[in-house]
Amino acid sequence: MHRRRAFDVTTHDRISVTSPCQTIIDMAPRLSGHQLERVISEADKLDLVHPDALRQHAAAKDGIGGARVRTLLDRQTFLLTDSDLERRFIPIAERAGLSRAETQVTLHGHRVDFFFRAERLVVETDGLRYHRTPTQQKRDRVRDQELTAAGLRVVRFTHGQIKYESDHVAEVLRRLSSNS
Repeated sequence: MHRRRAFDVTTHDRISVTSPCQTIIDMAPRLSGHQLERVISEADKLDLVHPDALRQHAAAKDGIGGARVRTLLDRQTFLLTDSDLERRFIPIAERAGLSRAETQVTLHGHRVDFFFRAERLVVETDGLRYHRTPTQQKRDRVRDQELTAAGLRVVRFTHGQIKYESDHVAEVLRRLSSNS
C-alpha cells in the first residue's frame, strides 16, 4: 500500500484521491514526452493545475515522475498549447529562428494562437475542427484585419502545411522574421 503525505491527497465526494499535481507526477514515467506535455496543457486549460505550482510540487519530489515533470517544465521550448497542431508548430518556429512565442494571448480583443513579440508577428494554426464553418472563417478574417490594422503581421498555416510541409512553413517564418 502506498502512503501519501497530506498535501498529496485531497477529497472528492468523500473519497481520498491524489491531487492533480501528484496525479501528473505519478503518470509521468509511463507517458511519452509528447503525452506528458499534452496532459499538462490539458490540466492547465481545465484550471486543475498551474504550471508554476506543478513545477514547485515536482521540485519537492524524488523519483522519475518528478524529474520528468521538472525537465519538461524547465525546457525552454515548453509552451502551453490548446491542440496537437499547435504543439507540432512550436519546433517549426524554433527551426525558423523566431523569438520565443507567447501562446493563447489576447491582442486588441482577440485571442491568438502564437504571438512573436520581437517580430510583431501573429501566427494562427488552423485545424479543420475550429475553422471550417463560414461563420468562423468570417470571424478569422475580421480578427486578421483588426490585428493588421493595429500594426501586427498575421499569418495562418493549415494543419496540412504544418504536418506535411513543415519546410515551407519554416521558410515563410524565416522570411517574415528577417523582414521585421
